[in-house]
Amino acid sequence: MGMESIPRWLLSGCLIAAMTCGVVFGKELMLKATSAMVYPLVFILLALSVYLIPDWNTSMMSVSPDWGSMPSVIWLAIPIIVFSFNHSPIISQFSKEQRRVYGDDAVKKTDMITGGAAMMLMGFVMFFVFSVVLSLSPEQLSIAQEQNISVLSYLANVHESPLISILGPVVAFAAITSSYFGHFLGAHEGLVGLGKSRSKAPIGKIEKASLVFIVVTTWIVAIINPSILGMIETMGAPMIAAILFLMPVYAMKKVPAMAKYKTSAPVQIFTAICGVAAITSVIYGAF
Repeated sequence: MGMESIPRWLLSGCLIAAMTCGVVFGKELMLKATSAMVYPLVFILLALSVYLIPDWNTSMMSVSPDWGSMPSVIWLAIPIIVFSFNHSPIISQFSKEQRRVYGDDAVKKTDMITGGAAMMLMGFVMFFVFSVVLSLSPEQLSIAQEQNISVLSYLANVHESPLISILGPVVAFAAITSSYFGHFLGAHEGLVGLGKSRSKAPIGKIEKASLVFIVVTTWIVAIINPSILGMIETMGAPMIAAILFLMPVYAMKKVPAMAKYKTSAPVQIFTAICGVAAITSVIYGAF
């Protein structure tokens, strides 16, 4: 656009401050806005997936797979998969809202909503992933990873189509913004709870300190700009796997209040195996 690029520290600081203000000063509006974005985002994602079909090529097929190493490749990819479909930070706020609206029927309604959402995520996201992978070459995917940008941003850079040039950044920005909202709410609630259990300070001070801590640490990470996939593999995924897979299985057995949510033995075993696989793959990858 002929404009000089804004320094990363300034741009990231302004964006983080703006998104944080949206959560702090307009929580109800933020929730309504993110809810309203769901269906347009899904439609745009589907439209982009279909739009890329004419660009599908066989370049990925030219790379001969090593079937012997396939189990280890899948094993090492588990942390990325766990993180990609994770929405645990917003679950607490979601559960509170369902309890307020549906009362005693909240558990049944929550299971129905999360189950439908999971199936929808799986279908639309996997179709988009396959469409993107088939439309790009292995070299292009490597370049996108080296540039540390989302695949939507890369598609906008390499395609001359005005549609992708406009929709790509829009979808990426909307997805990042809504993701920040969800993770901010979950992280802030967790930090406040931890502070209340460890400190006798007034709740107001704990909330403000937690808010400042989240904003500052997020800003520092944005300035440093580390590898996204590297952070997911080494830091995010192991903690998420422990929280999502191992802790629930343990809690259903040891915590009386959680006993009513106990699932069948095969489901618990499968859940525990997934958690252990995600954590051990990170340990193996580190060496």
